[in-house]
Amino acid sequence: MGWDTILRGTKNGLIITWELARVVIPVFFCVTILKYTPVLPWISQHMVPIMKLLGLPGEASLPLVLGYFLNIYAAIGAMLPLGLSVREITIISVMLLLAHGLPMEAAVAKQTGTPVTGLILVRIILSFLSGYLFNLLL
Repeated sequence: MGWDTILRGTKNGLIITWELARVVIPVFFCVTILKYTPVLPWISQHMVPIMKLLGLPGEASLPLVLGYFLNIYAAIGAMLPLGLSVREITIISVMLLLAHGLPMEAAVAKQTGTPVTGLILVRIILSFLSGYLFNLLL
C-alpha cells in the first residue's frame, strides 16, 4: 500500500466528511434554535398522539419528516439536539431505514416505471408499522 493510496483515501474521506457536515451541522443548529422558540413545541404538541403510538415524544416527528423528505443525515442532525434515549433513536432509525429520501427515491423509481404512489405509501406504512412493533418490543 503506497502513499498514493493513503493520500487518495484521506482526500476522499475529507470530501465525504465535508458533504455530511454541510447537512448535519446546519440542521443541528436550526433544531437547537427551534427548541427555544414556540415552533418546535407547537409541532410536537400536535404530533403527540401519533408519536405516542410509536413510543416517541412529539419532537421526534421533526427528524422523521426530515428523514422522509430530505435524507438520513438531516434526520441525524435533528435527532442530536433533542436528547432522545437510545430506545427512541433505535425506533426512529428503524423507521427511517424503511422510508428515507422519498422524493429522490420516487424520482428514481419513476424512471424505472415503478408506480411511485404505491411505493411511497407502502414504505411509509411499513415504516410506521415497524416503529409501532419496535415500541412494543423494546
